Amino acid sequence: MKRKKNVINLITRISVIGISIITAALIILLSAFNGIEMMIERLYSEYDTDITVRAIQGKTFNQDRIDLKALKAIPGVIDYSRAVEEVVILKHEKKWVNANMIGVDPAFIKMAKMDDHMVDGRPILEANGDVFGIVGASLLDKLDGYIPNNVGHESIICYVPKRDMKIRLGRNPFRTEVIKLSGRINYNREVNSQSFIVPLSTSQEMMGYSNQVSAIYIDCNDELDKNEIKKSIADIIGDDFIVKTNYEKNELIYKTSKSEKIIVLIILLFIFILAAFNLVASLTMLFVEKLENLNTMVSFGANRMFLFKIFFYEGLLIAGKGILIGAVLGYSICIVQMQFGVITMPNSGGESFPMNISFSDGVLILSLVSILSILFSYFPVKYLIHKNVRIS
Repeated sequence: MKRKKNVINLITRISVIGISIITAALIILLSAFNGIEMMIERLYSEYDTDITVRAIQGKTFNQDRIDLKALKAIPGVIDYSRAVEEVVILKHEKKWVNANMIGVDPAFIKMAKMDDHMVDGRPILEANGDVFGIVGASLLDKLDGYIPNNVGHESIICYVPKRDMKIRLGRNPFRTEVIKLSGRINYNREVNSQSFIVPLSTSQEMMGYSNQVSAIYIDCNDELDKNEIKKSIADIIGDDFIVKTNYEKNELIYKTSKSEKIIVLIILLFIFILAAFNLVASLTMLFVEKLENLNTMVSFGANRMFLFKIFFYEGLLIAGKGILIGAVLGYSICIVQMQFGVITMPNSGGESFPMNISFSDGVLILSLVSILSILFSYFPVKYLIHKNVRIS
């Protein structure tokens, strides 16, 4: 008898531990995915401005086709920057690389929060009559360049293809410009390895443009709905342009992250269901052990509902204990990681793995595991009472 009771206690402890571990794992992993989403949004959204306007047809368009004053007057629009984009070749000493040259207005520096993403140097495009460029960190590494502290800049040669030029023997198909680099930036892999930012006027001069631009970058108030602002912009500029939010530009990245989060949630819930079978085993063995006592209670007038409540509440207590322990453990680990950065990301220079605790995710997790616990307590107990308890 004592041995049977020890087995029941062991299975009950296993049930509590299993439910605790899966609940904690759900909280930790969903918080980790929230942190990754937050990091992706910071890396991509800060560089990719809130809204981008481009022409439906053609690589460039005349900026006079858009009323920029009316654009800035739209509620929610904070600032804008005109942009010229072109693939160029950069040379430093004996190194050559391809790059995406982006000519922008000075407002882009603030819009992209570039001060927070500088590795070396300063985020300036013009100073004392000199023109400067800002380059991605990996791109400058490919050129074997660096920003020396004593000089404050590095110099590179930029080769831009000449427009509408027929290639002939002996003629140079490129315009060249020596540009000083004021700093290098670190956003994401794509920006770091490809982006070369210069003043708009410099890019237009090198490309032979007058009022031609490739896009209009727009910075919006984060507290307002970007889709509403997008709609207002589209109404002003007409049907010849396409307007996209930063989410739409990086839609695949965001959707992939959310899909992975949902898949992990489903897998862990399935594991939780497997762990909940320990709860069923515990309730079954407890029922078998107490069957004689139940028959005695029936002889004293107890009905099936009364007996059902005893074992049903027992299952809820076991599951509730596991959920409570798991929630405390999971959130404790998340808080320790957020405060002290115990786990670091690989190849990140010691940057801690991002975590972000979400109240809505917490409610979702606790609701799902509670519902599953109720179901795995209700149906087994209902079945056991119905099959084994006879009431005349």
